[in-house]
Amino acid sequence: MTFEQGIVFAVLGAAMALFAWGRWRFDVVAVLALLALVAAGIVPAAEAFHGFGHPAVITVAAVLIISRSLQDSGVVDNLVRFLAPTRHRTTTQVGAAGALTAAISAFMNNVGALALMLPVALRSAQRAGRSPAKVLMPLSFASLLGGLVTLIGTPPNIIVATFRGDAAGEPFGMFDFTPVGLAVALAGIAYITLIGWRLLPENRHGEAAREGRFRIQAYTTEARVGPSSRLIGRSVRHLERLCENEATVMSIVRGERRRLAPRGIERLRAGDILVLEGDPAALEPLFDDGMLRQLAEHAVKPEEVRSPDVRVVEAVLMPDSPIEGQRMRALRMHDRYGVNLLAVARRDRSPVARLANVRFETGDVLLLQGERETLNQVMDDLGCLPLAERGLRPQNPRRRVVTLSIFVAAVTASAFGWVPIQIAFVAAVAALILAGRIAVRDAYESIEWPVVVLLAALIPVGEALEATGGTALIAGWIVGAAGDLPIWAMLALLVVASMWLSDLIHNSPTAILMAPIAVSVAGALNLSMDPFLMAVAVGSASPYLTPIGHQSNALVMGPGGYRFTDYARMGAPLELLIVAVSVPTIMAVWMP
Repeated sequence: MTFEQGIVFAVLGAAMALFAWGRWRFDVVAVLALLALVAAGIVPAAEAFHGFGHPAVITVAAVLIISRSLQDSGVVDNLVRFLAPTRHRTTTQVGAAGALTAAISAFMNNVGALALMLPVALRSAQRAGRSPAKVLMPLSFASLLGGLVTLIGTPPNIIVATFRGDAAGEPFGMFDFTPVGLAVALAGIAYITLIGWRLLPENRHGEAAREGRFRIQAYTTEARVGPSSRLIGRSVRHLERLCENEATVMSIVRGERRRLAPRGIERLRAGDILVLEGDPAALEPLFDDGMLRQLAEHAVKPEEVRSPDVRVVEAVLMPDSPIEGQRMRALRMHDRYGVNLLAVARRDRSPVARLANVRFETGDVLLLQGERETLNQVMDDLGCLPLAERGLRPQNPRRRVVTLSIFVAAVTASAFGWVPIQIAFVAAVAALILAGRIAVRDAYESIEWPVVVLLAALIPVGEALEATGGTALIAGWIVGAAGDLPIWAMLALLVVASMWLSDLIHNSPTAILMAPIAVSVAGALNLSMDPFLMAVAVGSASPYLTPIGHQSNALVMGPGGYRFTDYARMGAPLELLIVAVSVPTIMAVWMP
């Protein structure tokens, strides 16, 4: 091992450890790894950021925008209606919802497909009286299985395809992944439908599993503003600051009038009756100083926090939300967004009362109160997905036809090799914007920038590993350790190694690191690189043992009430099945 190889291995080892640790954002870790190699002189400064122009990065960004346009057009909503008759039995609900999610995921972002189906699956489970834990993990796994079927179904496929283009001069096409991906997806859907959901515990109850999970009344107090109170003439915002933002004014009763979710600038008057939600300890100073007079520990009824103009909704925090990692105290949600955060529930724990100290995480379920007209926009701004059935939206048949036609044209152009895929999909984005099918602002907002930065930063890191001879060194170790193993065993080894790495660090970095190793292994064996790249593509896109391997797994953790170990209970047999199906299929399709 040379000195330069040692530096690259050390940087990659540190990055993998930080990825697995999970305390730092993966895009930040990727940038730090890149900067470390630039500082060491291994990656030239002039080439440090050329990854942002890499075809894989451009294609991923374009696919995310197109996915948003398809979601907004109502194309998928029409398919979802067919699921209603399947909810009477768990097997039929899991099978139908899983198959539809996989089909959608083959042509749009995995998380986007899951986000479309998650509210529908939750409501169906509630109406059937079954725990959402039986449905949501199968739904997440189905979104990953569907991504295996096409080039645009998952970022690892795009990454592997571009590596093949760099090494062989021609990338994989749109449907080159279909023979192997479809076989794996069909086997996987059959498994989660017939066996997988039965392996999940019966006693998991997600935060949104049933009405009343958020016990608002446990933290609510009714109080009156006295005639000599120092709060008279002061704003609602001032009162909440006195409580260090650990209490929220849910409503103000003034004479015969009740004002729900009052604005932060609302001025208090003598005689106002306030319904306060928050930690009782935070309210005590107000009562002790005579600013407020406690009337009763108040058990709030649903109608007291809802009205035709104000509603309360449960919403799950999506991956890469702008408030992820922030504390409620610093966020000042009421002042900044005009909504009240009434409670937070996380995984299988009870709702949290001391909201000011909560640091938001992906999968948290938030109970939000606000005006009906603005709450939907606020949830979009917060990166939240409402856990309720989607309301009927005005549907324009022409809008659906135009959006679908542009998408099909882009797929056709890239499938037949008329233009490179990154050109076809960027052209589709431009056509959607010019046709008014997606606003420019929405296009930018639909891009998962952390994923883009992750890919753009790690691509030069992966190239450095190859340029220093690190990939050839690893390939030599693998070939030497494998000895005289048959080719199918080498393919299985690559699939399993990619799976395990993806379970720990994320699927995109795994594909970036493993693809050049697969090419080197194929070269050492004097064989075609295609079957080895396919093995990496399947393994990288199959993180089923942990919630951290993919955003879809993290997204269902809160609503499903899952524990970390629940993923391995259902995921380990699925990974074994994927190895058993993918390796023979790769041998049959791709071995000369």
